[in-house]
Amino acid sequence: MSSHNLREITFREAVREALCEEMERQKGMVIIGEDLLPGGGSFGVHLGMGERFGARMFESPISESAIVGVALGAALTGGPAVAEIMYSDFMCVCMDEIVNQAAKIRYMTGGQARVPLVVRSPIGMTRGVAAQHSQSLESWFAHIPGLRVAMPSTPADAKGMLKSALRGQDPVVFFEPKLLYGTKGMVSDDPDLLVPLGQARLAREGSDLSIIATGLMVSRALEAAEKLQGQGVSAEVIDPRTVSPIDWDTIFASVDKTGRAMVVNEATLTCSVASEIAASIGELRFNSLDGPVRRLGSAFVPKPSTPGLEKLSYPSVEQIVALGTEMMPRRRAA
Repeated sequence: MSSHNLREITFREAVREALCEEMERQKGMVIIGEDLLPGGGSFGVHLGMGERFGARMFESPISESAIVGVALGAALTGGPAVAEIMYSDFMCVCMDEIVNQAAKIRYMTGGQARVPLVVRSPIGMTRGVAAQHSQSLESWFAHIPGLRVAMPSTPADAKGMLKSALRGQDPVVFFEPKLLYGTKGMVSDDPDLLVPLGQARLAREGSDLSIIATGLMVSRALEAAEKLQGQGVSAEVIDPRTVSPIDWDTIFASVDKTGRAMVVNEATLTCSVASEIAASIGELRFNSLDGPVRRLGSAFVPKPSTPGLEKLSYPSVEQIVALGTEMMPRRRAA
């Protein structure tokens, strides 16, 4: 019997636990970012880590290009290295280091160089932080060959996927939805339990409708599926977990079963991950579909800070339910 236990911890604690366990396991691992010590970072992920690993945790100036550039150098000369970018919006400043350097070095050296780099960053909406701190830019990075892009939605996946990323040989952009940091879930204390990157999760079984949701939208899709069940609609929820690579086998198997597909992401729909998934389902599973693939995403506007407008900007449980109801065949009156 396994001596490892499940216990309930927060998403934030799961990320911290993954970092601590890998710092203990991999003595060359370093972490670079702003306000790591003593504040624990802007969302408190690193609280208490300074006392344990202070010599391997480096405070940076306010320069995202320096954070990723130094972390990339550390990864190339040993690693693994973690670069924490305080908000994913700020990754616009270090696109060259991520897109033109980290993503391409292994290819350009014919595999002679490995790049065990993880760029961690909070993503998406929070409360009232407005247009420069609320964006979901995962599709920018999913567009780039050579990068893996992870978006866990549960504490267990956050821990297991981050550990997989830190034990890999390729650069990973690891997005953590801000509103999930305080959510709780059951997580194993096994330090060697990994969740593979590129493998989707069947979050809920169903037979009438497939809802493919990413990041924060997974929990909203699950809540919507409960409400749809009350209307006699059996919705299946698929969490891709990584948006590059995408686990097409799991998504297509679900669509083959249900015949209907809805894709929900927190980002705007223009050139989004939701659009890519919807297009691929329409192209490669056309004969399985009983109706058009539908999408939900944020309004195509800069994100407002006022609570009422902010709420209207993002996909809601009610919108998922309404669209799911609309997608089902109309029942004739008796």
